[in-house]
Amino acid sequence: METFKTRAYVGEDGILRLEVPTSVTDTELEVVLVVQPVREELADQDAWLAFIEQTAGILSDDPIDRPPQGSYEIREPIE
Repeated sequence: METFKTRAYVGEDGILRLEVPTSVTDTELEVVLVVQPVREELADQDAWLAFIEQTAGILSDDPIDRPPQGSYEIREPIE
């Protein structure tokens, strides 16, 4: 079994064209294809700051409460 990862471009026609070289010849193969759009990273500092501004305070209507944690037992020190 051969596994490899590559990127490809889908044109306006919506058809993905791949050429996959293999070391196997003259036989039937089972091919598994996972199609996943490439996610652009927030590389730009301004985009990152805009994201922070957009999400800051999003839970202000429903704040997360931390109930009292109780007291911890006192243990003997490890020697």
